[in-house]
Amino acid sequence: MSITDLLTNPLSAVNVGAEMFADDMAAQGARVTHLDWAPPGGGQPDVIAALTKLADPANAERIEAANAIALERIITSQPMLVGFGQAIDVVPGMTKKTILHAGPPIAFERMAGAMKGAVTGALVFEGLAKDLDEAYELAASGEIDFSPCHEHNAVGSMAGVTSASMFMHVVENRPYGNYAYTNLSEQLAKILRMGANDQSVIDRLNWMRDVFGPILRDAMVSAKEIDLRMMLAQAIHMGDEAHNRNNAGTALLIQALTPHILESDFSTKDKQDVFNFVLSSDYFSGPTWMATSKAAMDAAHDIPDSTVVTTMCRNGVEFGIRVSGIGGNTWFTGPAQRVVGPLFAGYKVEDSGLDIGDSAITETYGIGGFAMAAAPAIVPLVGGTVSEAIGYSKTMMDITTGTNPNITIPLLDFRGIASAIDVRKVEDTGILPVINTAIAHKDAGIGMIGAGITHPPLEAFHKATLALAEKF
Repeated sequence: MSITDLLTNPLSAVNVGAEMFADDMAAQGARVTHLDWAPPGGGQPDVIAALTKLADPANAERIEAANAIALERIITSQPMLVGFGQAIDVVPGMTKKTILHAGPPIAFERMAGAMKGAVTGALVFEGLAKDLDEAYELAASGEIDFSPCHEHNAVGSMAGVTSASMFMHVVENRPYGNYAYTNLSEQLAKILRMGANDQSVIDRLNWMRDVFGPILRDAMVSAKEIDLRMMLAQAIHMGDEAHNRNNAGTALLIQALTPHILESDFSTKDKQDVFNFVLSSDYFSGPTWMATSKAAMDAAHDIPDSTVVTTMCRNGVEFGIRVSGIGGNTWFTGPAQRVVGPLFAGYKVEDSGLDIGDSAITETYGIGGFAMAAAPAIVPLVGGTVSEAIGYSKTMMDITTGTNPNITIPLLDFRGIASAIDVRKVEDTGILPVINTAIAHKDAGIGMIGAGITHPPLEAFHKATLALAEKF
């Protein structure tokens, strides 16, 4: 083609990198194909050197073998709901003055507004403070032991605040024998886990401690066990993604519990109150799937040489990940991100707190944002389009080790959910895990104000990559 032809024929371009250049060319009428590409390791020389070390054939062989073990443990995990009990009785390391929270470790003075609101509300609920002012002083005094839920085999929604008297799911993972715990859903909006802490919140927590929890405890004594993996697979086939859309899961869970609730010795009114409470929101089963995911991912933790991410969580200030091959309670952190999505009427973007909660354990397992292709009805809540939701489920295959054939997505020809996020693949592709989540107000005492989509900070993966390279 001559120079003259090049200047006179319609232009077709391929744009690599910043998408705004593609937008500008398209605005001028040019045909443009955008290639969403970023340099490996974010272009940072030390991270690129670490990735090169991990890619050495001998090291890569060890990593692939370890990651295969991690994926197998995730796939073969069979989380079973075996009971409900108060945190003081079931959660390892729990004391009357322990407050568990979401995300990586954080001191009270650094906590986000929603988490401070939840902490002070929990202290009043536990009778450790007579009011919120006294609770704030106690929380700041050093007398309270703050610790991440994840370091106690537990997970907590949003602020994740868990105190001694709260009732917990007890989930046993077969065949590996590990347990996972999470507290009961308060349902949605003005609730403790969103940072609300007025008397209506405390009254609800009291009822959950005195009626709701004991009824569920007694029901599970009768039921003995519920296969959560099987129930989750069914819920996904019925249109849930099991993080923010739980219509099917809640119906299935309460259906399994109902005969045993009816057989309990509680009054008819108490039983009616329990059913009405569950009917008040579809989120009742949301925490159940968090504990399910936690049980499976803990089985894949502490596998030498593995680059699989076993924890993603956030405390409203920092986002933290843990990696199987590093093991233990070693955290790699970066700044918590803003959640982008629809807000409730009357709220503005500047009212939003940053990303918070342990519920990203669902995405770590492969549901939630990773399974949105199964739940197109989630789009009005978190924003975006149905095609984008389907695209997320497809794209997550690029950063995971494989798929879980036990939990499949009908719209993707019953392909298993993408499972076992690989730190190396995140670094190589620049693709970050997608998370759908609620948005809490930035200030204490208000609660949920919307929902949307977010991603982890790449910085956390950079830190993990450098640490993994040191192991080799």
